[in-house]
Amino acid sequence: MLNRKYCRVAGFSLIELLIVIAIILIILAMALPKLNKARMQAFETGAIKAMTTIHAAQAQYYSTFGKYADSLLALGPPTSGNANDLASGEKGGYKYTLQLTPNGYTINANPVAFNTTGSRTFFSDQSLTIRQNFGVEPATVASPEIK
Repeated sequence: MLNRKYCRVAGFSLIELLIVIAIILIILAMALPKLNKARMQAFETGAIKAMTTIHAAQAQYYSTFGKYADSLLALGPPTSGNANDLASGEKGGYKYTLQLTPNGYTINANPVAFNTTGSRTFFSDQSLTIRQNFGVEPATVASPEIK
């Protein structure tokens, strides 16, 4: 009769590893939508801040030249600046358009990929009031004001 003593080798079994991986995947599945929503909110906050930056640049341009700039490129950057900045019309997941009007100017900010980089569109004019629209349609002067 053979008397063998079985010793357990230190380590994890395949089942234990699969259970740990399954738990990690469940936690990841719960965390990713919240991460994407936080990322989208950060893009939207960046778009609002960029619009206030455009307003400040327009005020400086107006005080220097006596008229509003007709394009984002005219507002900057300087020749030594970063050409991939707001002057290109796209920054932080949003596309910006600036148009002159008889009374001043209008700014629109629309997400590059709706519900990925943003779920709101923004509008503002020389009154400095930023308006939002919760939808694909661009915000207008009739859209609700951001509080």
